[in-house]
Amino acid sequence: MNLDELIGQMTLEEKASLLSGENFWNTKAIKRLGIPSMMLTDGPHGVRKQGGKADHLGLNKSIPATCFPPAATLANSWDTALLHRVGERLGLEAAGEHVGVLLGPGLNIKRNPLCGRNFEYFSEDPHVTGQLASSMVRGIQSSGIAASPKHYAVNSQEHLRMSINEIVDERALRELYLEGFRQAVVDGEAKVVMTSYNKVNGEFANENTHLMRDILYGEWEYPGMTVTDWGGNNDRVRGLIAGNQLEMPSTSGITDAEVVAAVRAGTLDEAVVDDAVTRLLRVVFETGAAVADASPVDHDAQHREAVDAARKSMVLLKNEGNVLPLRPGLRVAIIGDFAKNPRYQGAGSSLVNAYQLDDALSALEQSSIEVVGYEQGFKRLGGESKRLRKRALALAGKVDTVVLFLGLDEGSEAEGIDRESLRIHNNQLQLMNELRGVVKNIVVVLAGGGVIELPFEAKADAILHSYLGGQGGGTAVKELLLGEANPSGKLTETYPLRYTDVPSSPYYPGREATSEHRESIFIGYRYYDTAGVPVRYPFGYGLSYTTFAYSDLEVSEGSVLATITNTGSVAGEEIVQLYIRPVHKRVFRADRELKAFAKVALKPGESARVELPYSRRDLAYYNVANGDWSVQSGDYELQVAASLLDVRLSGTVSIVGDDTPHGYDEGQLAKYYATDLRSLTAADFHALLDFTPEPTLWDRSKPLGLDDTIAQGQYRGLFGRAFYGVLALAQTVLRAFKKPMLANNVMFLIAMPFRKIERFTGGKVSQRGVSRLLKWVNGRRR
Repeated sequence: MNLDELIGQMTLEEKASLLSGENFWNTKAIKRLGIPSMMLTDGPHGVRKQGGKADHLGLNKSIPATCFPPAATLANSWDTALLHRVGERLGLEAAGEHVGVLLGPGLNIKRNPLCGRNFEYFSEDPHVTGQLASSMVRGIQSSGIAASPKHYAVNSQEHLRMSINEIVDERALRELYLEGFRQAVVDGEAKVVMTSYNKVNGEFANENTHLMRDILYGEWEYPGMTVTDWGGNNDRVRGLIAGNQLEMPSTSGITDAEVVAAVRAGTLDEAVVDDAVTRLLRVVFETGAAVADASPVDHDAQHREAVDAARKSMVLLKNEGNVLPLRPGLRVAIIGDFAKNPRYQGAGSSLVNAYQLDDALSALEQSSIEVVGYEQGFKRLGGESKRLRKRALALAGKVDTVVLFLGLDEGSEAEGIDRESLRIHNNQLQLMNELRGVVKNIVVVLAGGGVIELPFEAKADAILHSYLGGQGGGTAVKELLLGEANPSGKLTETYPLRYTDVPSSPYYPGREATSEHRESIFIGYRYYDTAGVPVRYPFGYGLSYTTFAYSDLEVSEGSVLATITNTGSVAGEEIVQLYIRPVHKRVFRADRELKAFAKVALKPGESARVELPYSRRDLAYYNVANGDWSVQSGDYELQVAASLLDVRLSGTVSIVGDDTPHGYDEGQLAKYYATDLRSLTAADFHALLDFTPEPTLWDRSKPLGLDDTIAQGQYRGLFGRAFYGVLALAQTVLRAFKKPMLANNVMFLIAMPFRKIERFTGGKVSQRGVSRLLKWVNGRRR
């Protein structure tokens, strides 16, 4: 189909209409021209297609679908082939439900472990993020539909995500926050990219010409389309000019009229509109053909894949005295609410209505061990219960081994709100402490989508971290505990000893106007390793029921080869990691960075030759002085490792670089060169930025405007304080009544800018009504 001819038959009003939704999930159709509607649906780890009332927060149920493990879990597999297979399954199921665009994967960098949405993201490392996201994108799109990597870019916190201004230096932006997207776009060939709500260095992401025009369309030569996050449009015309094509959801024609008016006023070139429509229609017609040819989904096959994905992604953190695997016939007590009612996914827009759900308790009761009994042990959402604890301790006294299921509840990890701490509830810790006095062996199965402080680690004989296992997680836990499968997952995020060790902890999240990324490139292992900060579990760590030997290193420019041998008695899979270390650093940078990895399956006694390729870009840093990537001449140590802190082989290669001056003043940036992040000041950070951003706090003296948030009303007049107070009280009451997801969604409203009220209500609350509301909030009745 010739899109130029088709667009030539459209009126300006029709063109503008295509660039926003018909409703919550569908684009508009133009029947007279044969242009169909296209459905977009949430789905980082499952197809969340809503058949009834629509919402973006997971409140209303969607149709049954396969719930695969979320990205935080899948990442621990380090298995690009597995991610491709999961993507294929997601794509097939989406196409079968007539969905043209699956909104995922999520691939924002885990800057801080308190981010409430980290369960949807892969890693603190951009390379493993990019590799896994690219594989999943290719898998999803193999069915002919489109994947939509999100949220572009620097969406590092949920608190005030619709208004927060993420302040980040150009080098950290390029090396960390954009690299995964680059790989998903360039290598994964994503057809759609979703922009984020937040500002980046003063401009909303979907209006940010540096992110959109300069980088996405310019440097990466992206041929696809972009879509706003739902309600993520700020100024529709500015968004179009920057390169944002589709606004979702519907605004009942409000912004369509703004586009038409701008073209007629001469402030928007109609060629920009034509380009936007072209990019959109290309996706509409390509995905429409795939949806029309889709086959019915085999749900049993989908479930088997979900179990396998969970099995390959769970991480064995501890196995003192080889307590695991549990031997046949062993008498075991199962304790903990998560055994019977699994935590298998996060909350919010990714909430999948699982087609079926395996729980570990049922699986273990039907296994080769003898389950003496089960006790809940604690209240899931926290709070004291001596009765539950007493019953659990009594059961534990009847056996030598307890399998104790601990973890984070549903309200701890959710879209729209960040975690308050890295701790699990105190009632779980108290139970663990008391169990230690009555039972010989305690095997902990830990559930959660991110980093957890583990003060009980010394009291546990074994710890299996199931992360969030999706609908097949219960079966996978059983197989791994019993040795029917060998744990092979490794962490893609560092577990610190305590939250205060996290480099961004002093200023995360940004509480009001801005979130300053003062730590720059030093996040995750890049900080801990370079600064010499001890951790609980390092990046890349995970145990197995077998052992592996590394030998016969061969190093060359562009490749590293090593022989990996299974030296144990059972089959297993090893994740081999390549870290590159510049021997002499002339610019501040991390001591080591991951640049390649491979997962190899080996039988006992079997060996394999593993190649880990790397490119010249993998040696480079982003040079802000010339706006390009630079390679420093000198020696680079190539480390082949089982984890960041378990280097098995190393060799050195000498590289002739470009040695372009970097432009950094070492004296002015001494704290970055010394990785002394604890004493960083705003002045230090602003020197790195080479500009002074807006203040981190709201200006309480100014009246509120359309771009300000409902939360800011607490600092204005009586009505503003009352308006905010009612919502804040509702959130508190919902939490008290153990409704954490509803409470989190009230927080979504509190953080909403006034500008979005008209659009979120489809014009039911007019702009005039919003202006009147603002007058009342500001304490002016006229």
